[in-house]
Amino acid sequence: MTYDIVDMATWPRADQFRFFRTYDRPHYAVTSRLNVSHLMNTRKGQGVSPYRACLFAIGTGLHSVPELLMRFRDDVVVLHKMTDLSMTVPTQSGSFNYAYVPYQEDFAKFDAQCKNIIDKAAQKTQLAANSGERDDVAYLSCLPWLDYTSINNAMPGPSDCIPRVSWGKFVKEADKNWRMAMTLEVHHALVDGAQVGDYFAAVQKALDQI
Repeated sequence: MTYDIVDMATWPRADQFRFFRTYDRPHYAVTSRLNVSHLMNTRKGQGVSPYRACLFAIGTGLHSVPELLMRFRDDVVVLHKMTDLSMTVPTQSGSFNYAYVPYQEDFAKFDAQCKNIIDKAAQKTQLAANSGERDDVAYLSCLPWLDYTSINNAMPGPSDCIPRVSWGKFVKEADKNWRMAMTLEVHHALVDGAQVGDYFAAVQKALDQI
């Protein structure tokens, strides 16, 4: 893990961090609808996997917002240089395993690496869950069966500060555009609404440019 320790004496959110660290339920989730028309109308026909394209866009969004790369360990806050994307991977038995994909800024390189890692994870029999030994990850989960309006995640406790991202079914709406729901769940000690807004803007931009 490569990270910097955040200087609490100069960090503008130090007071907010200390305040929300006292909460029993410090997490909150925001769901927004994103436009995936470029992905579905153009890139899918060119052989691009919409699923892996979404993984890339999510990674781009996370790495565009420093607060989403921050984690705390007791009262020490760290800022990671990079984080892996950890997603659920369906298996042939009807269960799922976890995969861990390093983010890369180049989509073609990310896509090839991502496909290889996911294919291998689908063949494994062990869950490979992160038991807390690392925090340089973000947790991702796709629900392609549902065009949902809100969601939240099972959390082990108030000290879990790893972001969760979920996204749902692609739907062609009345205006002929394709859209999907996406949810970002974060710890309020590290992330405010402004940063959530920046994340969704960065994801939308990535989806439009893939």
